[in-house]
Amino acid sequence: MDDYRARTALVTGASKGIGLAYAHELARRGAGVILVARSGDALDAVAAEIRARHGVTATPIAADLAAPDGPHRLLGELDERDLRVDLLINNAGIGAVGPFLGTALDRHHRSIDLNITGLLTLTYETSRRMADRGDGGIINVASTAAFQPMPYQASYAATKAFVLSFTEALAEELRGTGVHVMAAHPGATDTGFFDGTTAEMVAGRTDTTASVAARTLDDYSRRRPASYPGRFSNRAQTWASRFVPRTTVVKGVAALNRKIGLATAHDLP
Repeated sequence: MDDYRARTALVTGASKGIGLAYAHELARRGAGVILVARSGDALDAVAAEIRARHGVTATPIAADLAAPDGPHRLLGELDERDLRVDLLINNAGIGAVGPFLGTALDRHHRSIDLNITGLLTLTYETSRRMADRGDGGIINVASTAAFQPMPYQASYAATKAFVLSFTEALAEELRGTGVHVMAAHPGATDTGFFDGTTAEMVAGRTDTTASVAARTLDDYSRRRPASYPGRFSNRAQTWASRFVPRTTVVKGVAALNRKIGLATAHDLP
């Protein structure tokens, strides 16, 4: 598992949650890291900690990837600093929770801008350079939410369905180029995903960010086509959409999300 030594990985959403865990795990395995998130101060602190703990290069770059010019500004910064990306981890993601009509339209748009448009732009520009030199890799962090419609997380699950479909297609297109593309599908993870809302993670049903990061990178090292870095039950739940009528799946997911309170969830003032 030494594939990460002397490599540079760019991690989006690196200031907290799974992105922070990816950054530390990559550094632990010997990779230099480029850390991207909106908060410059938080990134500076993470970069300093990684340098001190792991002794690798850690470069923080503040960028809002949901902004129309955000991805291109980041790419320009990489060029200006002459930073080569050997592995891109498109981890940054947000999503509205609660009834679709009970959430501000801007929340849905921003999720689409980050989870789809920002991811696609970074993937396009980075994979072109990787393909030209015949080496590199991309991990797009989707979700087990990608495999079925999810009432009360309708737009979020739809963005992750895009990531799943897009990543699988791109992986096939780039087969044989030296660029390995993989989708990661974590399930419920102990992060601040529901921060700023009345929703809460179900106690005892979340995976740790550290375990998700380590398992994802293990799967990438083995050049697997997809990673399911959480508990087995998460992966098993994705099979329903393949064997059960979609109307039945949607009703089942809706019932589950009502049970855990997402039907009445809303943003905090």
